[in-house]
Amino acid sequence: MTRRFLVSGRVQGVGFRWFAGRIAEAFDIRGWVRNADDGSVEILACGTPENLRSFKEQIEIGPTSARVDRVEDEERPEERFDGFIVKR
Repeated sequence: MTRRFLVSGRVQGVGFRWFAGRIAEAFDIRGWVRNADDGSVEILACGTPENLRSFKEQIEIGPTSARVDRVEDEERPEERFDGFIVKR
Protein backbone atom coordinates (compact mmCIF):
# COMPACT_ATOMS: atom_id res chain seq x y z
CA MET A 1 0.00 0.00 0.00
CA THR A 2 1.23 3.52 -0.81
CA ARG A 3 0.13 6.68 1.01
CA ARG A 4 1.04 10.35 0.70
CA PHE A 5 1.26 12.41 3.88
CA LEU A 6 1.43 16.19 3.91
CA VAL A 7 2.51 17.44 7.34
CA SER A 8 1.82 21.07 8.28
CA GLY A 9 2.94 23.13 11.26
CA ARG A 10 6.46 23.99 12.41
CA VAL A 11 8.02 21.06 10.56
CA GLN A 12 10.92 22.55 8.59
CA GLY A 13 14.25 23.35 10.19
CA VAL A 14 13.50 21.15 13.21
CA GLY A 15 14.82 17.75 12.06
CA PHE A 16 11.43 16.46 10.91
CA ARG A 17 12.73 14.78 7.74
CA TRP A 18 15.41 12.89 9.68
CA PHE A 19 12.83 11.94 12.31
CA ALA A 20 10.57 10.59 9.55
CA GLY A 21 13.50 8.58 8.18
CA ARG A 22 14.18 6.95 11.55
CA ILE A 23 10.49 6.15 12.06
CA ALA A 24 10.23 4.75 8.52
CA GLU A 25 13.15 2.42 9.23
CA ALA A 26 11.56 1.28 12.50
CA PHE A 27 8.29 0.38 10.74
CA ASP A 28 9.81 -1.03 7.52
CA ILE A 29 8.40 1.83 5.44
CA ARG A 30 9.88 2.55 2.01
CA GLY A 31 9.60 5.79 0.04
CA TRP A 32 10.82 9.34 0.62
CA VAL A 33 10.38 12.57 2.57
CA ARG A 34 11.07 16.15 1.44
CA ASN A 35 10.42 19.75 2.40
CA ALA A 36 7.69 21.40 0.33
CA ASP A 37 7.89 25.00 -0.87
CA ASP A 38 4.89 26.01 1.29
CA GLY A 39 6.65 25.09 4.57
CA SER A 40 5.08 21.67 4.95
CA VAL A 41 6.77 18.27 4.69
CA GLU A 42 5.66 15.75 2.07
CA ILE A 43 6.08 12.01 2.58
CA LEU A 44 5.41 9.18 0.13
CA ALA A 45 5.32 5.97 2.13
CA CYS A 46 4.88 2.32 1.15
CA GLY A 47 4.27 -0.53 3.55
CA THR A 48 1.64 -2.73 5.12
CA PRO A 49 -1.57 -1.07 6.31
CA GLU A 50 -0.62 -1.78 9.94
CA ASN A 51 2.88 -0.32 9.57
CA LEU A 52 1.55 2.74 7.75
CA ARG A 53 -0.96 3.33 10.57
CA SER A 54 1.83 3.14 13.16
CA PHE A 55 4.06 5.39 11.02
CA LYS A 56 1.29 8.00 10.74
CA GLU A 57 0.71 7.96 14.51
CA GLN A 58 4.36 8.84 15.07
CA ILE A 59 4.38 11.45 12.30
CA GLU A 60 1.38 13.14 13.95
CA ILE A 61 3.50 13.53 17.10
CA GLY A 62 6.77 14.50 15.36
CA PRO A 63 10.10 15.23 17.02
CA THR A 64 10.10 17.31 20.20
CA SER A 65 11.32 20.42 18.36
CA ALA A 66 8.40 20.34 15.88
CA ARG A 67 4.76 21.33 16.14
CA VAL A 68 2.48 19.23 13.94
CA ASP A 69 -0.79 21.04 13.24
CA ARG A 70 -2.21 18.72 10.59
CA VAL A 71 -1.42 15.57 8.64
CA GLU A 72 -3.26 15.13 5.36
CA ASP A 73 -3.33 11.50 4.25
CA GLU A 74 -4.34 10.01 0.92
CA GLU A 75 -3.92 6.67 -0.79
CA ARG A 76 -1.77 6.63 -3.91
CA PRO A 77 -1.19 4.08 -6.67
CA GLU A 78 1.19 1.33 -5.55
CA GLU A 79 4.87 2.20 -5.99
CA ARG A 80 7.99 0.23 -5.18
CA PHE A 81 11.05 1.61 -3.42
CA ASP A 82 14.17 -0.14 -2.16
CA GLY A 83 14.47 1.94 0.98
CA PHE A 84 13.53 5.31 2.47
CA ILE A 85 15.23 8.47 1.19
CA VAL A 86 15.49 11.83 2.92
CA LYS A 87 15.42 14.36 0.08
CA ARG A 88 16.54 17.98 0.27
